[in-house]
Amino acid sequence: MSLYEPAVFGALNLSNRVVMAPLTRTRADADGVPTDVMVEHYRQRAGQGLIVTEGTWPVAEAKSYPGQPGIETDEQVAGWRRIADAVHAAGGTVVMQLMHGGRVSHPDITGADRVVGPSALAAPGQTRTPKGKADLPVAHALTADEIPVVIEQFVQAARNAIAAGLDGVEVHGANGYLVHEFLSPVSNIRDDAYGGSPENRARFAVEVTQAVAAAVGAERTGIRLSPQHNIQGVLEHDDADVRATYTAVAEGLAALDLAFVDVLSADPTGDLVQHIRRTAGAPFILNSGFGSPTTREEAETLVTADWTDAVAVGRPVIANPDLARRWELRAELNEPRPELFYGSTAEGYTDYPSLDDVRAGVA
Repeated sequence: MSLYEPAVFGALNLSNRVVMAPLTRTRADADGVPTDVMVEHYRQRAGQGLIVTEGTWPVAEAKSYPGQPGIETDEQVAGWRRIADAVHAAGGTVVMQLMHGGRVSHPDITGADRVVGPSALAAPGQTRTPKGKADLPVAHALTADEIPVVIEQFVQAARNAIAAGLDGVEVHGANGYLVHEFLSPVSNIRDDAYGGSPENRARFAVEVTQAVAAAVGAERTGIRLSPQHNIQGVLEHDDADVRATYTAVAEGLAALDLAFVDVLSADPTGDLVQHIRRTAGAPFILNSGFGSPTTREEAETLVTADWTDAVAVGRPVIANPDLARRWELRAELNEPRPELFYGSTAEGYTDYPSLDDVRAGVA
């Protein structure tokens, strides 16, 4: 198996096994509507086998960052339809990451009067709001009656994404946001059916994914996990507890016949990650590059050695819209400009030259 071979993940047809990882870039307008520059950004990157969009909020209360897009309103759906059409016209496949930020937000960002989480705890540190830096607030602990409401928010967002023409959705269960917050005994101190034991802490992730899959088709549904990423106060230091928790998640996912499971880990070939792969039984995407960018050599080895079915890549795709082609041709790469990762303009977003531009002397 080669990184550059096609693949079929459920209803998703990948032209190669290089996946554009979900990347927050804060280029939506003030109402969370995708902009012209976002359409161009995603169109440029359609040569990757699969695009996973930046985390997109299902309701305003779920928004984590100014400039983050939503999939709640008719205007947002129409904006995403332009992106889906552009990617498809360029021969690509694109799924939307559904992201509820949970306690990683602030009322000055969302316009809501609260942030929510599994427990009445604040994430550590501060966030940038339109009014400046602010401490992350103590979350409202979702009640047993409110949890089904939040699950339905994910479901409606998934329906909206499919209505916008995207090929599928990915539930964001990673990186310290709401679904991940339920998985950790540090951020989830509940004593009901959604807390306490590893099996109970896994319940929310499984129920969200199950409900989304039932609504739009398991063959169009995936989930992202980041076991032991230890980020934003979602800490998972107890190896035995982590294994039990993610075993429960993976067993719950195995019954769904998902399009894919996407795991972010600094130890992609380690026992925990490979145990999740075997247990979940779905096409597998690995992303090893959160701490340092994934190299071509690493990505090729992960696939050829059968550690994974595809590799998700972040920063190299930011800087190289045609990364899969460049890697296959062993071509020189553009260097990313981290100071421009977040912003509101085309600079550092759509102005990285393609390989054809470089060879033609356009850059």
